[in-house]
Amino acid sequence: MTELTIEQVMNLGPVIPVLTIERLEHAVPLAQALVRGGLRALEITLRTDAALAAISAIATMVPDAVPGVGTVTTLEDLTKARTAGARFAVSPGFAADLAEAAGEMPFLPGVATASEAMAAQRAGLRHLKFFPAEVMGGRATLQAFAGPFASLVFCPTGGIGRDNAVDYLGLKNVRCVGGSWVAPRAAVMGEQWDLISALAAEAAALDRTT
Repeated sequence: MTELTIEQVMNLGPVIPVLTIERLEHAVPLAQALVRGGLRALEITLRTDAALAAISAIATMVPDAVPGVGTVTTLEDLTKARTAGARFAVSPGFAADLAEAAGEMPFLPGVATASEAMAAQRAGLRHLKFFPAEVMGGRATLQAFAGPFASLVFCPTGGIGRDNAVDYLGLKNVRCVGGSWVAPRAAVMGEQWDLISALAAEAAALDRTT
């Protein structure tokens, strides 16, 4: 299996689905539905007891998917996710020890302020998650970041949906966005895989500037 860089993960599609998988039996058909729609990079959040097993199942049974782990806040999270088969990791914030421990594993830490962006940049990171995007000023903040942080590339997440995703993707320093709207909880629990594939296809077709 070819290992990807975080830049390559972000290039896989304009949207990275942020998934909270409550039932393990939903993991594989959900991933298959999203991949059919054109979204391969999938962030499975560590918010449920099924998360690690879901990552393992997707990594094993959906070869075209690139499963990642989200809500990484500790070194233990990172170790367990890597063992489960996660191919990239996403954190809600920046921590130097996590960035160092990630090593060769593609890592997308979250930043919300200029100080955090500077800390991540000093740690050698160029690709960052902007979280929580809407709460922290949204597009206006990212536009302001473009001046002092011209080399940084962002994946804004938090409060982004089908109505405003394209606005973020129009920014020169945004490569992709993260969002849960492509896999609504009701659709997942109702096993509406065709609907989810259609939402993924719509998201995969969004234009992006960079």
